[in-house]
Amino acid sequence: MLERGAATAALHLLRARAAEELARHQYGDLLRRVLEGTADAAGAARTLGFGESEPVRVASFAAAGQLAPAAGEQTALRLLDLVRLQCEARYGRRACVLLGGTVYALLPDGPGQKRFAEDVTARAGQALRIAVRAALGPAVPGLAKAGASRSDADLALRVTEDAVAAADELRARIVLHRLTELLGDREELNAGPWRDVLAYDRDHGTDYARTLIAYLDAGCDMARAAALLAVHPNTCRYRLKQARDHLALDLDDPDERLVLWLQLRTLARLRGSATA
Repeated sequence: MLERGAATAALHLLRARAAEELARHQYGDLLRRVLEGTADAAGAARTLGFGESEPVRVASFAAAGQLAPAAGEQTALRLLDLVRLQCEARYGRRACVLLGGTVYALLPDGPGQKRFAEDVTARAGQALRIAVRAALGPAVPGLAKAGASRSDADLALRVTEDAVAAADELRARIVLHRLTELLGDREELNAGPWRDVLAYDRDHGTDYARTLIAYLDAGCDMARAAALLAVHPNTCRYRLKQARDHLALDLDDPDERLVLWLQLRTLARLRGSATA
């Protein structure tokens, strides 16, 4: 009798566990389609337990550094389980999915999200014995825009090495990253005198490009530019005059300055410091 009861209870537990796992996979697949923009937002919101126009944001979690393929896959799956458990405990939601080695969680907008991400990375470090980084995308008005929050969360992971990053706090870096991709992909946008400056430096051993970016980074303040370069202001002034004379640069035109700065900063990846 007891054996029969134990067997029946075990069967019920297995069925419940299987049903729970199936539900998690279904929620994960639905979230994947939400992030890819292929799901019906209203229906997905009801299924995942969100209001149709409720503000949400996407949090992304990934192992820091490169792991071997097999180890990386197992680590990612364990990270998915950990993030899912934390989401269920904190928010009572289970909208988590693993895509390309990154775990994504759909969170209701509100205070405490950065603390939540910090807690997850701390627990992941303890449980998985590896460093995990997290990023929060911006809040968006409903699941229809969740893909945009995910995109910015991904970029936040790429533009900083912080353990926990928020896209809202890295907007300038994200914009510059997007501009870099845009300028690099369009031939008409990456043409300009910045190439001539680099070529002249290469052929003549000058340092005009770094001097220009320091001057432009400093808001055209000669003293600040010289401090960035760790040279005397007269040296900085002389280099700029020579660059103007040899390369016909019009640094008095604000549009020319802006474009030159963008191209040197994004395409040449220069920064206005002595260690750049």
